[in-house]
Amino acid sequence: MSSGPDLSGHFEEAALGHAVGDVLGLAAAVAISPLPIVAIVLILATPQGRLNGTLFAVGWILGLAVLGAIMLAVGGSGGASTHNHPATWVGALKLALGVLLVLFAVRQWQGRPRDPSQAHLPKWMAAIDRFTPFKVLGLGLLLSAANAKNAPLTIAAGASISAAGISVPQQIGALAIFVVIASLGVLAPLAVYLSMGERAKSILTGWRDWAAQHNAAVMAVLFSVLGLKLLGDGISVLAS
Repeated sequence: MSSGPDLSGHFEEAALGHAVGDVLGLAAAVAISPLPIVAIVLILATPQGRLNGTLFAVGWILGLAVLGAIMLAVGGSGGASTHNHPATWVGALKLALGVLLVLFAVRQWQGRPRDPSQAHLPKWMAAIDRFTPFKVLGLGLLLSAANAKNAPLTIAAGASISAAGISVPQQIGALAIFVVIASLGVLAPLAVYLSMGERAKSILTGWRDWAAQHNAAVMAVLFSVLGLKLLGDGISVLAS
């Protein structure tokens, strides 16, 4: 008589594992975000680097968590999973996000500098040392939740978790794993700064320069690879 609950628990664990596995690649792609990494390195070099760097990281984490939670809420009320299979709208959403990322990839590749050393940072970065703590927090939110790459990937991750057919606590756990992994890119410079102090300057400067020079190429590759993945996932859901 006990085989039923045990079997049910096995299926729940398998579904949770599938949900986490499905978003790991998306989370890693969010973590590889050159401009946010440049931004936090510049912030850490300011007089209030410790405070503002921490606030930027908090804003980043909050942005991903809130956007992901919104998708979980939409998926829960919209029936993201039917009979243990992703709903049609989940497939359509992934298909649309995939097309969007592929278009972004083309744009990034066409606009990349032929000489990486000639790459230019956004003008707002020149004023980052004058940002108030509130603006730094808002910058973290914007670069995570309103970023052209990160927002579609976070939405796709939320849709995947919702479609996995797992319980709400498990959905929250899967989203938390996604957010932690997706935040490693901005948390790494902060951890180096907090642990190494002045010795971290040369390391962070090297990271900043590399990220600034290769931002367009990295983004183009990530956009194309993940766009094609989401296209494949969307077609798979719609065709099944």
